Amino acid sequence: MTTLSPMTSSTRSVPNNPVPSRPLTVLGSINLDLIATAERLPTAGETIGGGALSRQAGGKGANQAAAAARLDGSARMIGAVGDDDAGREMLEALTAAGVDVSDVAHRGTPTGTALIVVDAAGENQIVVCPGANAEVSLEGVEFAEDETLLCQLEVGLDVVVEAARRHPGFFALNAAPAQSLPAELVERCDLVIVNETEYELIPELANARMVAVTYGKDGSALLRDGKEVARAAGLRANVVNTIGAGDAFCAAFVLGLRRGLSDEQALAAANAVGADAVGQHSSQPQLGRLESYVGAASA
Repeated sequence: MTTLSPMTSSTRSVPNNPVPSRPLTVLGSINLDLIATAERLPTAGETIGGGALSRQAGGKGANQAAAAARLDGSARMIGAVGDDDAGREMLEALTAAGVDVSDVAHRGTPTGTALIVVDAAGENQIVVCPGANAEVSLEGVEFAEDETLLCQLEVGLDVVVEAARRHPGFFALNAAPAQSLPAELVERCDLVIVNETEYELIPELANARMVAVTYGKDGSALLRDGKEVARAAGLRANVVNTIGAGDAFCAAFVLGLRRGLSDEQALAAANAVGADAVGQHSSQPQLGRLESYVGAASA
């Protein structure tokens, strides 16, 4: 683990009317998703037949970067893939979505892979094999004061901590998969995004400055210093696949705050984006520009 200088507590907040000067930057995982769709999820020790197999671009980081690029026109990705066919396929998918992949490293380790089972209702079980994601580094990566950085926890926690220390601008963390977080990281986060289960599993978030919590079909809420300050209802959706919905929500909510939307507007727009995402089979769904969801959420 790299030796780092002490982290300082952030005092930044989202301006009332920010003007984004740079695309959203995402630091995180890039995976090949191998997806088996079946009528129901298997129980322990059970084999289920009749499944349909597909392969897709995935990884929480890549999903969020692709969503941000489609919502905002462009995004920047920091991560790692293997020097293999899967890695090239994943980078092609990101580039096609409008993501700048110049800060994605190529490693000798195979590209990360997620083994996923999805049932008829869109619920899933996932096992992630990190591969090259375990070798993500910030070597040669530069950050600017006027950019927003969004991270998750499918890459090394030490890399996320290093990014939090080095990045001078707005720092957002999707704390998934859930794990214990250092107090200094929680203090540095301008925004943390989790689902309701993750919020319960990470008690350190009770002390976080700003936390967005998603509740699936029941919408989402925003807490500041542990107190709920905003809530938005969920939207009805035809659920096909929930894999990329939370990632799409993360990208949309961060972008909404960057654009100066109110807490309620940003939550509602992100809920609308998530509802659109669950109706599509892809982990990196096709999305419209963010402003179209702001209108739909307020209609």
